[in-house]
Amino acid sequence: MSFKDRVRHLLNSALEERGDLFLIDLKISEGNKINVVIDGDNGVNLQDCIDVSRAIEHNLDREEEDFSLEVASAGAASPLRLVRQFKKNIGRKLKVKKNSGGEIEAEITAADEESITLEWKAREPKKIGKGKETVAKKEVLPYAEIKEATVIISF
Repeated sequence: MSFKDRVRHLLNSALEERGDLFLIDLKISEGNKINVVIDGDNGVNLQDCIDVSRAIEHNLDREEEDFSLEVASAGAASPLRLVRQFKKNIGRKLKVKKNSGGEIEAEITAADEESITLEWKAREPKKIGKGKETVAKKEVLPYAEIKEATVIISF
């Protein structure tokens, strides 16, 4: 088994033990620099990163092959990449850039394997008379049409 395969196997085993955590990205670059990015259904804390790091590090032999290991959580400002991330953020406000151009800032109200549902309010000219009115908007957006989506953090 190659070094990369052993790392993948150890990482998968660690994540199987913790069903609430999932892999966002794994990179193994030259010099065996291992970079793991994880996320969790209930967020990720420092102990989660330590546990995953130990599950990998304690099962590899530095005498056999030297490596460096970094395990981090997906940052709050990181773009959403997986369906599971969209599902965990239902009820939050997202900034979504579409492949066709345009941008939507809206609350994600649903997510399934094919698409997300966004809802927001917009001010539009009245159909009759002068002035504007607030209109509820809703759009179902397939993942294939999403260029980038990030959670809007509000304080």
